[in-house]
Amino acid sequence: MSDSGNVDAVQGNTLQALLEDNLTMKTTLQNASAISTLNRVVDNSQDDLENVRAAIHMDAMAFGMGCCCLQITFQAKDLDESRFIYDQLAVMAPIMMALTASTPLLKGRIADTDCRWGIISESVDCRTPAERGLGSEPQPELAAKGQRRVFKSRYDSISTYIYQGADNTDNVSENSEKRGLKNRVLNMYNDIPVPIDEDSYQLLRKSGIDPALSQHIAHLFIRDPLVVFEGAVEEVDDETLTEHFESIQSTNWQSVRWKPPPPRNDPNDPHIGWRTEFRTMEIQLTDFENAAFTSFVVLLTRVILTFDLNLYIPISRVDANMQRAHSRNAAAKGKFFFRRHMAPLEEGDDGYCVKYSSMFARAANGENVSRTSSKNEDDEVDENGVSKQRRKAPFAPGSIEENSYEEMTMTEIMTGKGDYFPGLIPLVQAYLDYINCDSITRRRIDQYLDLIQKRATGQLVTPATWIRNFVRNHEDYQNDSVVSDEIAYDLMIACKKIGEGTLHVPELLGDLIVDPITTAGAWDVKLDSKRVQNDHLLDLLRRYSSRKAFSSEADSV
Repeated sequence: MSDSGNVDAVQGNTLQALLEDNLTMKTTLQNASAISTLNRVVDNSQDDLENVRAAIHMDAMAFGMGCCCLQITFQAKDLDESRFIYDQLAVMAPIMMALTASTPLLKGRIADTDCRWGIISESVDCRTPAERGLGSEPQPELAAKGQRRVFKSRYDSISTYIYQGADNTDNVSENSEKRGLKNRVLNMYNDIPVPIDEDSYQLLRKSGIDPALSQHIAHLFIRDPLVVFEGAVEEVDDETLTEHFESIQSTNWQSVRWKPPPPRNDPNDPHIGWRTEFRTMEIQLTDFENAAFTSFVVLLTRVILTFDLNLYIPISRVDANMQRAHSRNAAAKGKFFFRRHMAPLEEGDDGYCVKYSSMFARAANGENVSRTSSKNEDDEVDENGVSKQRRKAPFAPGSIEENSYEEMTMTEIMTGKGDYFPGLIPLVQAYLDYINCDSITRRRIDQYLDLIQKRATGQLVTPATWIRNFVRNHEDYQNDSVVSDEIAYDLMIACKKIGEGTLHVPELLGDLIVDPITTAGAWDVKLDSKRVQNDHLLDLLRRYSSRKAFSSEADSV
């Protein structure tokens, strides 16, 4: 949120979001839900009112949990991969939230923020004063009697990475000095406090669960369940069902969620594997935009795994990025902490001493790229296809430079910076080349990537910026941050037309024209069962197979 001004926000039991700065206290006083709060904390003298920050006050949970979003769940090939992808996507969570920002209006007011996350976080923040660090009387019915210090809302960014990784301690003897590392969370990027339920942690460790995953699960259990269904408490058999675990798991809404497979108690039950859910993106106005960002994140996970990349930065920097992502027009104007080197540095000789440089520099500088020049023991993979490089990533091997991070613009993160950081979009393009993506799919993906690149560079605006500008430029807007009924109606009509493809807005989609969505003829096509002649069948199959251009020969035609 904006840091402008040196005054405190109104304190009370209502959710708060700052209004656009440069607005007056009059707007806050006109907000009915704020009046009772104001009366509790100030005596309405002029001096006190000058120290109250203009804010939007929301007095119901629905203001947060009523928001829409764009979430994606990935099924990994195994437990190990699901945990690694969880960590990598946690770094991307604030980046993608800023790129998809679409929530500048709250309770009929223009906010000083562009994203929903902070409001939802407040709407379900059930911490006691003691858990917030303010002190209060013990409450025996709560977890840890409501006295344990809890640093985040139950809807917030993650507090711990969960990929344990492994170094050379896997096969050490009992007397080795390194044996103690087996009982430590090896991930060196976990640099913020992680409160845990100690009993849960010890139970998990005794059951053979490694420290990193034990810490993650024990962290979930510092909170009480929010929802309990009649007939699903003592009646649930914890030996065969996971309902009690899910009652905790499903009410810890973090930026990324790790999802174990449900039990299969019958051979006919569906087989669901280890999954990772990416949760921060905001819903877009068109199906095209939603498909673009969904496809990009899916492809990015393949890029990370296939090219063996490492996005780790300290969680404290991820939290800082989450705050920055809320800012107005963060995608175009903000800077975010990001890892400088996604792959290990290579050793070379500059004529004076040993020099280490990014392997990407060779491609960026037009040098000869040899497949054997960068081979080392960390490239070797185990029986599951996992390299030592990935398994060592959590505990930051190598030099300080190799594990460094810096502030980057969204343009730099997406398109590259210098010769050491290639950018995420070029890496996705390289992956599509690697898999010999067919030409028809490639054309569509290129459209998606073009949209994302133009939004990152500021050539196209986010939905939040478009909505804000729509309200500001409306003939009924009084420059008071109030979204009147007339403005709200016209905005909804415009959003509907954009989503249906009947209104083209160049600042959102550029030259792209979205095909209109219509119900005309939706029910006219019948499931015909008349026999098709063989020639016709072969022609249909030929038309289908012609769209697959997987071979280099087909692509070159």
